[in-house]
Amino acid sequence: MKILKAFLFALFFIAAQSYSQEINIDKIVFKGRERYITTTIAYPIQGTFLPIGQKEPSTVLNPDGTGVIQDEDLSKKKINWGIECTEEGVPVFKEGFNSKSYTFWYRTNDSDEWNYTQLSIHFAKKKMFLMGERVKSYEDFNVQ
Repeated sequence: MKILKAFLFALFFIAAQSYSQEINIDKIVFKGRERYITTTIAYPIQGTFLPIGQKEPSTVLNPDGTGVIQDEDLSKKKINWGIECTEEGVPVFKEGFNSKSYTFWYRTNDSDEWNYTQLSIHFAKKKMFLMGERVKSYEDFNVQ
């Protein structure tokens, strides 16, 4: 019986550690108010976002919360980014008709000021839109 209890405790501990390592939550401050961001949501947001039919300006999001944003003048800046979430790491979103909308937070490495914009996911089109104009296609691997 002691072996079974020890085994269950070890299994619970390993599961809790695995889950806690998957979701990274960072606290940011915007206009004196604390907010929480994560790079983990149920969709593959990492990758390159481009205007439709163009190669620039681009935004590249890395899985570790870093990336590169290209301005309209085509200058590139390194960024840190995240999706707004609760203190527990649950992403905050608005449900739309066949879509979800998230608040996307980013700051350039040469600034302490956080900026925000919208990241929307459109399920029927299998596209994600960042800043309204930059788009990335995705595949839904969670289809039942």
